[in-house]
Amino acid sequence: MKKILLSAVVLLSTISFAQDVKFGAKVGLNISNLSGDVEDTKSLIGAHLGGFAEISISEKFAIQPELLFSIQGAKSEYSESDIDYSYSEETKTKLNYLNVPILAKYYVADKFALLAGPQFGILMSAKEDYEFSETFSGTTDSGSESIDAKEFYKSLALSFNLGASYSITENFFVDARYNLGLSSIAKDYTDEFGDSTSFKINNNVFQFSIGYRF
Repeated sequence: MKKILLSAVVLLSTISFAQDVKFGAKVGLNISNLSGDVEDTKSLIGAHLGGFAEISISEKFAIQPELLFSIQGAKSEYSESDIDYSYSEETKTKLNYLNVPILAKYYVADKFALLAGPQFGILMSAKEDYEFSETFSGTTDSGSESIDAKEFYKSLALSFNLGASYSITENFFVDARYNLGLSSIAKDYTDEFGDSTSFKINNNVFQFSIGYRF
């Protein structure tokens, strides 16, 4: 939280020196995964939606803070089979964040800019969705379940964004970026005997957006 407040102070100081400020909205696709102490995870398709301000410092340089609601996470699959038995399971970890990227934006050409900067994420909700199918001697049983998993994840996540933006018109633009998780999002686990185990799990997200400057 201290990092977020410090960034806000720096941002307000930057606005005071700005030559021009433009606001806008954006929406897009997430292709996310989790890395670290996880096994055989696959990408989860999600989305993001929010707004931003482009604060021009000079002709080529700007600061772009954003506020985005982002659906991300990962999925995993498991299956086994025998002569008259088969079992398959899919688990989707869905993490919903309110993300605050603060990006440096440098225009290498009139319509093309590079983006880089930190991102602070506030976890809004976390769910584990399970679907399974079990077949034994020709009889199939299937089902699904959703579990609230927020207690297993930290409320704050620190990441770093690196990407690029292209202006289609004066108002419309597209951008693509990679969001690399810098901090572990998993809480330490303490068993019934008081022994604690640490897990390292990081967010990793590719984002593709279309936006509009007002």
